[in-house]
Amino acid sequence: MITLTINGEKVTVPKGTKIIDAAKKININIPHLCHFEGLEPIGVCRLCVVEVKGSKKLMPSCMHEVKEGMEIQTNTHKLRETRKMLLELILSKHPADCHTCERNQNCELLKLANEFGVKTSTFNHDDTIQEIDDSSLSVVRDPNKCILCGRCIRVCKDIQGVGAIDLAFRGYDTVVTTFMNRGLGDSPCVNCGQCIAVCPVGALREQNSIKDVWAAIDNPKKHVVVQEAPAIRTALGEEFGIPAGTLVAGKMYAALKKIGFDKIFDTNFSADLTIIEEGNELVNRITGKIDMPLPQITSCCPAWIKYMEEFYPDTMENVSTCKSPQQMFGALVKTYYAEASGVDPKDIVSVSIMPCTAKKYECKRPEMNDSGYTDVDYVLTTRELARMIREADIDFASLPKDVPADSLMGTYSGAGTLFGATGGVMEAALRSAYKIITDKEMENIDILPVRGLKGIKTATVKINDMDVKVAVAHGLDNAKVLLDEIREGKSPYHFIEIMACPGGCVGGGGQPFGTNNFLRETRSNVLYKEDKDLPIRKSHENPAIKKVYENYLGDPLGKKSHKLLHTKYKKR
Repeated sequence: MITLTINGEKVTVPKGTKIIDAAKKININIPHLCHFEGLEPIGVCRLCVVEVKGSKKLMPSCMHEVKEGMEIQTNTHKLRETRKMLLELILSKHPADCHTCERNQNCELLKLANEFGVKTSTFNHDDTIQEIDDSSLSVVRDPNKCILCGRCIRVCKDIQGVGAIDLAFRGYDTVVTTFMNRGLGDSPCVNCGQCIAVCPVGALREQNSIKDVWAAIDNPKKHVVVQEAPAIRTALGEEFGIPAGTLVAGKMYAALKKIGFDKIFDTNFSADLTIIEEGNELVNRITGKIDMPLPQITSCCPAWIKYMEEFYPDTMENVSTCKSPQQMFGALVKTYYAEASGVDPKDIVSVSIMPCTAKKYECKRPEMNDSGYTDVDYVLTTRELARMIREADIDFASLPKDVPADSLMGTYSGAGTLFGATGGVMEAALRSAYKIITDKEMENIDILPVRGLKGIKTATVKINDMDVKVAVAHGLDNAKVLLDEIREGKSPYHFIEIMACPGGCVGGGGQPFGTNNFLRETRSNVLYKEDKDLPIRKSHENPAIKKVYENYLGDPLGKKSHKLLHTKYKKR
């Protein structure tokens, strides 16, 4: 442990702690823009500089570790003036369109400028306009607003192992761009949106579908159906001042009804459906009934699927053929639901609310039309739904918390809700796979080793005389470890879950800004609690799932379910 003094107050922290983190221990938040939890510090913005006794130079606090007896000042006249000058330099290259920018209410640059009283820049303003990159189906890149903090580059390269963007040119001409400036749509980008999640300004944002969804709702000839992913109910409240860790499923349904959706269903229903299909597929692989290799890998995450197609196409046969819950739901909305409700599928507009920007890309994949129509028409992120709620003048916090979803495709089990957290798909699948193999119910269904934020988690589950070995990875650079084992023929596992975003969907690229490990863990705990509180905790016990098989699909992995609920991938 190291003891030092910051602004006259002693603090003791572990050896290796950076100065900026030591200051947080005594509630001193040193200003910064390039620093972000989980990313390698690079010290380019210099806003976090501090004065250290005995040093002639100002020291970037994100880069330097504490030393015994250090005496540090974070708030002096020299530091305040230095930070003001740095902010003015950044603003001299930044558009003055704050009133129309999507990040107006949560822009880190604007917040710091206001805190330091920087209203204008004394430096000449650069009015050069660069072309906006909207070539991606998921992510829009506006280089005019980029402040070169490098957060997006580091999360893409170090956390996701993709490297779709990087710095180009030098000095004043430096920009963040794709290879040969071809655009994100013509790059290895997996559409995960983690670059958006860490961007401090409005240089990166999701493709906006709000206008299209409002148009559908306002069209009396259209029947608009909505589904919401498990992770939405654990994060949406944060957008409206409700404390993190609050389940807002009922309020979410109430808000969607007020907005004007004709039917409010839930993706948790199709998460249960995914488990039945994926669980049966896993059992058939293990028992040799189908000639497909082990380990089987989950297919719920479209960013992971794109990553596989780009970087690991040789593992394609290991990936489950199941569509994601979003796309299974979309296929059934325009077939099963249309038939049951008597609504012409051509008049149905299928909308999903997702914590994920890659879902926008997934719904536009050309193979996602097995219903005879586009299975999912529009995808909104958690942030976009929050904007729609505000546009509709809805006081979200005051809405009732016990409003239910519509039952046909809105009933779900605890297993379905676990999909939002890393390890949740694995846990849900094992609960049902155990039943399929043994015809008995698993006694202890809380599979704790696959929970938590460790990058790679493993477990062994005894099913009859077989030790079923499983692994869970979140963050694609972690997934790479497991994929390399498969590639080398050394994988000891039967089943692997991969989620692209750290923490799983609770940490998705479309979730409220400011996501960190505390919020990932807090949001996950909401889902674990809901699972525990629900009367049905296993996908195969969901009465709505039993009904869809009895009345429409027939057997799991049967002809109709295979047509509607399964898909193929391709090398890119």
